[in-house]
Amino acid sequence: MIPLSRNTVRRTVRLDRLFKIAVAGLIALVICSCEEVPPYRGGLPGFAAGYPPGTPPGWWDDEGVSGSSKIVVHIGQQKAYFYKGKTLVGETTVSTGKPGFSTPPGSYTVLSKNADHVSTVFGDYVDDYGNVVRFNIDVRKDRRPPGTHFDGAQMPYAMFFRGGYAMHQGYVPPYAASHGCIRLPRGMARPFFENASIGTPVTVKE
Repeated sequence: MIPLSRNTVRRTVRLDRLFKIAVAGLIALVICSCEEVPPYRGGLPGFAAGYPPGTPPGWWDDEGVSGSSKIVVHIGQQKAYFYKGKTLVGETTVSTGKPGFSTPPGSYTVLSKNADHVSTVFGDYVDDYGNVVRFNIDVRKDRRPPGTHFDGAQMPYAMFFRGGYAMHQGYVPPYAASHGCIRLPRGMARPFFENASIGTPVTVKE
């Protein structure tokens, strides 16, 4: 067995200490980073195709938080944020109005709420057998084909904030696709709905 020199032993000890310091630093960095990221509560269903598998629809955590509610929607980000006082308690991906049906920016309030809203304007034209003949129509503009009837789109957890404009659960692709409403994915529409009372401020930004 070849004896190790003092220099070799010192080098080995130094490297061992550096390795331990680096590992400790990495662990500290991970812990600190996690504290800065808002917690995502698992168990929420996914949403529209087009997102990477496993993408969460958003997060919600208002445990121990109180204060007046406020909703902020960023059209450019396709995101909505829910505040209680000055604390952000929820965030979700949304789908706002597509070109020609833009969601109007401005400052609004929640005017009315309906957990089981069915649209009288948007939906599908369906035949007597339940087959969709024309989908995603606007009854004000799209003529009804003979032998069909209008089937209104279900808009659960609807919160109207300006005339016919509402936030509600719906199809949320990774782009603006609605007729002007703000669609929230299944799993996020409900906490937004349940925590926003009539009169809650809704700010829509570009």
